[in-house]
Amino acid sequence: MREEVRDIERLRHILDAANVLANYTLHHTLEEAQTDPVVYFGLVKHVEIIGEAVYKLTQQYRASHNDLNWGDIERMRHVLVHGYYKIRPSQLWETITSDIPQLKPIIERLIAEYE
Repeated sequence: MREEVRDIERLRHILDAANVLANYTLHHTLEEAQTDPVVYFGLVKHVEIIGEAVYKLTQQYRASHNDLNWGDIERMRHVLVHGYYKIRPSQLWETITSDIPQLKPIIERLIAEYE
């Protein structure tokens, strides 16, 4: 039987995806991303990964660390997965360039608390 992924590992998944997104936005624009559908949907996938990792955090962990609105992050994942045909690139880019940079230091702090 496989061992379940623990909360700390989910936090690391969130941070890894956030770092990929941050690195991309340092050197590229939304317009550039939109010219290559593989790159664009790669960005979508990394935002999804963040949402999925949040979704998989234990309820106990989420309840004891309520400094983040975990539900909003999880809902974004649901929109991207189930409403993929309604994704607005500008809204996605806003999430990547505004929300993710605010999320990163909080996740880094949570990981540091764990270790």
